[in-house]
Amino acid sequence: MDFGLVLQTDPPASAVVGLMRRAERNGFRYGWTFDSAVLWQEPFVIYSRILEHTTRLIVGSMVTNPSTRTWEVTASTFATLNEMYGNRTVCGIGRGDSAMRVAGRKPNTLATLGEAIGVIRDLAEGREADVDGRPLRLSWVEDGKLPVWMAAYGPKALALAGQRADGFILQLADPFLTESMIAAVRTAASDAGRDPDSVKICVAAPAYIGDDLAHAREQCRWFGGMVGNHVADLVARYGEHSALVPDALTTYIEQRRGYDYSHHGRAGNPDTEFVPDEIVDRFCLLGPAEAHIEKLLALRALGVDQFAVYAMHDARESVIDAYGERIIPALA
Repeated sequence: MDFGLVLQTDPPASAVVGLMRRAERNGFRYGWTFDSAVLWQEPFVIYSRILEHTTRLIVGSMVTNPSTRTWEVTASTFATLNEMYGNRTVCGIGRGDSAMRVAGRKPNTLATLGEAIGVIRDLAEGREADVDGRPLRLSWVEDGKLPVWMAAYGPKALALAGQRADGFILQLADPFLTESMIAAVRTAASDAGRDPDSVKICVAAPAYIGDDLAHAREQCRWFGGMVGNHVADLVARYGEHSALVPDALTTYIEQRRGYDYSHHGRAGNPDTEFVPDEIVDRFCLLGPAEAHIEKLLALRALGVDQFAVYAMHDARESVIDAYGERIIPALA
């Protein structure tokens, strides 16, 4: 199992670079960041510094979207980083939650997202692609490689990930939900004539190590609110208690009352008080190192290829170090 570190690009950017360097020293293979231009600093500028100051780390977005940048700009940016640092990037992409909504726009449709996945990959790898009815190619790209991984929750999005993406990003660590969603992605891949095992599976969630579970839950409760934004979309589309979306994912948002993106992804987010302890425990990895190892072994048995640690809490350095010392060696 591979491990990744997920950060927001809060200033100073040097701190983000420093944490990614620390992660690489501790055996993490991937370095991810949020991508929401209004809420945080521009990640692609920071990626260049991360890549310059690491040697093996694969760097990418968790997640970008098809609208805040045109597709050829996204492809060219990744391709430029790859030319400079040797094909060490990955494009995580989704419909767009915070990046779109904070600017008063709606998330992209799945049709737009599906088309963008293929175009961005083709352009970044030097192939011609159709953009707005016009054939384009980045003629300077040589030997480019850009895996495109898609974030998804709902049935249509899971199917699209299996049909089009190189990897599936699931932003929660509940084994029950993980098992069913991996099955949906792999079935869609097989039905599309693809090797289902070729689709990489990445589970991303907060991890907090320690015996004070009450404190750990408060540091990670924000995550249930972030996931709740996507769940609310599913309930709006499919209805409550739909056969297409499991109650295990949706029922906890019944007490949800609005969401202020100025607190997005941050410990102490006042808009996440509705998230019960049970959801924090199911969606995150909390407790002593042994509890993390036990849950990660269960996820690995389900086919998870990577666990990406959301480190938006008050113990970033200690969690990175503890994973390097005890948890990554146990799962390597």
